[in-house]
Amino acid sequence: MEADSLRVDSQTRAVLAEIASFLDSQGVEAYVVGGFLRDALLGRESHDVDVAVVADPLSVGRQLADALAGHFVRLHEEHKAARIVLPAEKAVRSLDLLPLRADIETDLGERDLTINAMAVRVEALAGEAQPSIIDPYGGRRDLAEGTVRMVRPEAFRADPLRLLRAVRLCAELGFGLDPQTAAVMAENASFLSRAAPERQRDELMRILATSRAAPGLRLADNLGLLEPILPEVTATRGEEQPKEHQWDVFEHSLEAVAALDALLSSEEPADGHWARLWRELWRQMDEFPAVEGHFQEEVSEGHSRAALLKLAALLHDVAKPETRTIEDGGRMRFFGHAQVGARRSTAVARRLRFSGAEVRQVEAMVKEHLRPLQIARDGPPSRRALYRYFRDTGEAAIDVLFLSLADHLATVGPRLDWDDWRAHLSVVGYILAWRFQEKELAAPPRLVTGHDLMEALGLSPGPLVGRLLEAVQEAQAAGEVATREEALALARQELEQIGTKL
Repeated sequence: MEADSLRVDSQTRAVLAEIASFLDSQGVEAYVVGGFLRDALLGRESHDVDVAVVADPLSVGRQLADALAGHFVRLHEEHKAARIVLPAEKAVRSLDLLPLRADIETDLGERDLTINAMAVRVEALAGEAQPSIIDPYGGRRDLAEGTVRMVRPEAFRADPLRLLRAVRLCAELGFGLDPQTAAVMAENASFLSRAAPERQRDELMRILATSRAAPGLRLADNLGLLEPILPEVTATRGEEQPKEHQWDVFEHSLEAVAALDALLSSEEPADGHWARLWRELWRQMDEFPAVEGHFQEEVSEGHSRAALLKLAALLHDVAKPETRTIEDGGRMRFFGHAQVGARRSTAVARRLRFSGAEVRQVEAMVKEHLRPLQIARDGPPSRRALYRYFRDTGEAAIDVLFLSLADHLATVGPRLDWDDWRAHLSVVGYILAWRFQEKELAAPPRLVTGHDLMEALGLSPGPLVGRLLEAVQEAQAAGEVATREEALALARQELEQIGTKL
């Protein structure tokens, strides 16, 4: 892999020149450090820049933010770190200012990985095509060789989140992990639990956002880093499944993530088997162009739908160990594992400080992951079944369909029957057609309001009104009522039936 020259576009250099000019006017010595240089050497686009300054970052940061028409954010009072969020039209999205605690080489020695322990003077990077790179720990060599290597063992205890960051960079860049570094990471794995939950969450989601999420998770597991974050998942290791399953629950869950790595890839996978699956899926999706962009949407906190879907795939069977039963004939069953799993997954998401929207999405995906095939068991789903599906899955309706596909592939593994796969794709296509072409099925316009029902039926406000409204809307989606009068008649009939049951 080439890593011998810095590739920085002219727009980014222009912003760096503004930064350099201001800092020079203040007499501040400054260096660009870390991930921006790593990505520039790899030819990867980056919009976030870290700058180490021989000054107070908070004081300098406020003035620099004004000069750049940016927004100043105090990141860390104790360590005096600051962030400047720049205007959208600038090539640099955010600028982090960090204090240079000693000379630059000593400061780089405090960093975690060699590929992050490089520096270039800001004015040199702004004005020279190939400025001198300060690289005391062989970062360029490791970039060229595709290796993630520690600077020093103590770095992982200084900030245990660096353990997960090293795994993330392996997944993100497709790099291998230096064996000595791997050994030190495994020795320090237990310290990961000391990192703040939201920091664990963000690194986990960055792993899941890559196209190599499954290998990243396997590496984390091999190093003992998965259990401190997701003990519910590692607890499924060795949990047997019925004979139609290729793997135990733990391996099945990782294989479901691997399936999504391939199916959600922006390019056709290199592996022939996955390439064929990918082509057949996206040929089916040609009818629904909105689906491709759907998974790139941000749910919150910078987390994409694709990453959240992979999290749900990892969690979708966490309740199988506690719901496992063996029938008299020896058949293994997991009654209610989706419902119990949804509760367990909700607890995981809350523990890791996911947003409310993300918690609801994960809960819906895990709870409903069996639903697409259930409603199509006896043929094309009815309008009523489709309405209930869209009602219950909400914002996760499309995501659940893709989780169902990944679940199927992770169940059969190499024993895949291509006719079964195509039948599954047909079910997904049928449901999506209703989602995009018959939008009123998912959310039909109301024929009556709660006030209408209270007035016509002599009801007081309460849960009963909501129950009757839902019955009317379901019947409307099923094509059984189409007018206000029919809706009121149905509500009256439902009320009579409820009364006879009381």
